[in-house]
Amino acid sequence: MGFFSTERFEWRIGLRYTRAGKRSMRNGFISFSSMSSMLGIGLGVAALIIVMSVMNGFQKEVRDRMLSVLAHIEVFDGRASEGAPDPAALQPWAEQIGKHPQVRGIAPFVEAQAMLMNGETLRGVLVRGIVPQQEAKVSEIHKQMRQGGLDLLKDGSFHVVLGRELARILRVEVGDKITIIAPQGQVTPAGVSPRLKQFTVMGLFDSGHYEFDSTFAYIALGDAQKLFRDASPLGLRVKIADMQQAPEVSKELAQSLPAASYVRDWTSQNRSWFAAVKTEKRMMFIILSIIVAVAAFNLVSTLVMTVTDKQADIAILRTLGASPASIMQIFIIQGSLIGLLGAAGGVIFGVLVALNVGSIVSFIEGLAGVQFLPKDIYLISSMPSDLHWEDVIYTAAIAIALSFAATIYPSLRAARVRPAEALRYE
Repeated sequence: MGFFSTERFEWRIGLRYTRAGKRSMRNGFISFSSMSSMLGIGLGVAALIIVMSVMNGFQKEVRDRMLSVLAHIEVFDGRASEGAPDPAALQPWAEQIGKHPQVRGIAPFVEAQAMLMNGETLRGVLVRGIVPQQEAKVSEIHKQMRQGGLDLLKDGSFHVVLGRELARILRVEVGDKITIIAPQGQVTPAGVSPRLKQFTVMGLFDSGHYEFDSTFAYIALGDAQKLFRDASPLGLRVKIADMQQAPEVSKELAQSLPAASYVRDWTSQNRSWFAAVKTEKRMMFIILSIIVAVAAFNLVSTLVMTVTDKQADIAILRTLGASPASIMQIFIIQGSLIGLLGAAGGVIFGVLVALNVGSIVSFIEGLAGVQFLPKDIYLISSMPSDLHWEDVIYTAAIAIALSFAATIYPSLRAARVRPAEALRYE
């Protein structure tokens, strides 16, 4: 026992078994098995990191593009009014909202559904009346203009700015005329007829979000009030410093504003979509963790083969005074090293791919001549990636923990080897 108490031989032997020499066909197979287990763990870890990063990127990309068009918070005036509502009536509300420390911008708006017509082509859209100079405080739409500009939207001009996809569907370009049909009819001697008004297309925007680019139209606030009159309530769009705090801020604003107000935030407008993405991300993590578990438990067969092949070595160590605990440590070290090296390789490979997945996918698309993400299906056209280091840490920790768990049975089996029986035929 003196020899074993002065030198930690378990680490040297465990490392030697991990490398597994090639003095025999069996040892060569054990070496191959160890390498395959290591590669399996590494690929499982890399796959989990890459998939989680892509899902994070998809969620972030769609959310950011949504919020480039949508407001963080919207406040509506629920008070009944005759004729077009007066924006000045909401000035006291705007002053009250502006006192909140999170608020960074406020802009009035009117929003209503309508039909756009060009010849025989009809399209249902969401028409938003804005004040261009103030809209820049709450959205990024002014930065997404591809032709024309929001500054051309002036009261009485009856100009309209369309999403690029919407313009393509309607087959119109800048300078063309389109007709906006308000759903609220007007009473005439001949009966109720829809309210129509011809507008001139003065700009095209591209938010990168197909749903918005194909269903949104912007007009001047005054023109929207004339078109929709009292059918659509006047509201305020609010931008805050931290969009993740929108639910809390909206509740605080609702408490400070009159009872006639109605407040909603961006999370409530898209609650089902974000809940679906969160559930999908959780399920994908569980599924890919099972793949990592399968790769990790391949270590069981590798270590059992090693124990069987090294029974004579184990018996000699036992006769020299090694304890069963020391024998267990040898194979725990071997399996843990395989898991650690596999997890480390998987983390390095996964992080490198996650940080460059957009370029990699673009290269493959160009090489194969295909598009993996059609805009009309996936809302975005490029593969996004958002690497979260907590995901990397969780993934590596799971792989290492599963690898350690896989070493328990083979290590116990090695500790139970009887030296006399093992050396009987040597």
